[in-house]
Amino acid sequence: MAVNLPAPDPAQLSPVRGVELGVARAGIRKPDRRDLVVIRVAAGTAVAGVFTRNLFCAAPVVLARAHMRKRVRGLVVNTGNANAGTGRDGLKRARLVCAAAARGLGCQANQVLPFSTGVIMEPLPVERIVSGLPAALQDLRPDNWAAAAEGIMTTDTVPKAVSRRVNLSTGTATVTGIAKGSGMIRPDMATMLGFVATDAKVALPMLQRMTRQAAEVSFNAITVDGDTSTNDAFLCLATGKGPVARSGKDLDLLRTAITEVAQTLAQAIVRDGEGATKFVTVRVEGGRNAAECRKIAYAIAHSPLVKTAFFAGDPNLGRILAAIGNAGVPGLDTAKVDLYIDAVRVARGGGRDPDYREEAGVAAMRKPEFAVRVLLRRGRAAAKVWTCDLSYDYVKINADYRS
Repeated sequence: MAVNLPAPDPAQLSPVRGVELGVARAGIRKPDRRDLVVIRVAAGTAVAGVFTRNLFCAAPVVLARAHMRKRVRGLVVNTGNANAGTGRDGLKRARLVCAAAARGLGCQANQVLPFSTGVIMEPLPVERIVSGLPAALQDLRPDNWAAAAEGIMTTDTVPKAVSRRVNLSTGTATVTGIAKGSGMIRPDMATMLGFVATDAKVALPMLQRMTRQAAEVSFNAITVDGDTSTNDAFLCLATGKGPVARSGKDLDLLRTAITEVAQTLAQAIVRDGEGATKFVTVRVEGGRNAAECRKIAYAIAHSPLVKTAFFAGDPNLGRILAAIGNAGVPGLDTAKVDLYIDAVRVARGGGRDPDYREEAGVAAMRKPEFAVRVLLRRGRAAAKVWTCDLSYDYVKINADYRS
């Protein structure tokens, strides 16, 4: 079940000038399911991206990285099959898809970026994708963001899409994005695809910087199960069909809007975590630097013992303290550490708070959303990550994934 995650309202998603999206049912893995998306972008669109750091990266990731050196005119995204762990044959099949999409878009094959998500180590069904492309191309239109969000889902239970409007000195720009992801989620991206577009005009080097900065505090600040996928990609596209981001203030406003969209999508992925019933914010404060704070936050957020305690609503405090101590932060003085569940202080000075009452901890952890806050008292740095619990349904979903 998704934790307080409503489906996006198509009326609340703003079209982006210079972007059209088309969706089709290609029968890639399951019949009668939207599973193929084509995105056409205007000539001159700047495209920046961040990809998985998994060394077993999928064929479409390899090609997308290479094709981004060209003037990109289109994206083709399929679900149901990851085309990962498929060797040279996978690259060949991905190239065939790019060539077919390019014929329909009227561009070169190396101007198309391919993306795939789904089951790993199975041959990409090129024939089904190619057969589905005409319907997706015929469906191209600017207001198709909600359908595209549905068309890239795998084990997601809810589509993920959001828009923002930002007033630059030269006019109002739109930022709209979609993402998919539910499991195999951890830092260094996730088993996720994210596509954010703006009609603002911004130079590619600055757009790439904005993309990396947004990724660090969004898709690289979430975890469901601690596994990094082979297919992750987060792309930002700036068509230049709207206002120019000229001044430093304009660039800051645009960066903030892109980051807000990315964070909303990333949090939606955690809220839709496979089998998730709790949405948990882990904040670590008082560190010497942000890196050690993130290390401790992830030690808590990755721990299966902690996450199952979250599911049960059981404030088994020793598990959280053990995760903090196991994070590998040198010189950490555990006698200075305080721990809170929401506003309830459960540990003080590295041990159980004498004023803590079990019923208060239970009440805090049984809420569908709560925060774990750690005070290190060794500096001024802080970091925050988002995670969820680990439930019976997570095991069932992943045990039956290929069924």
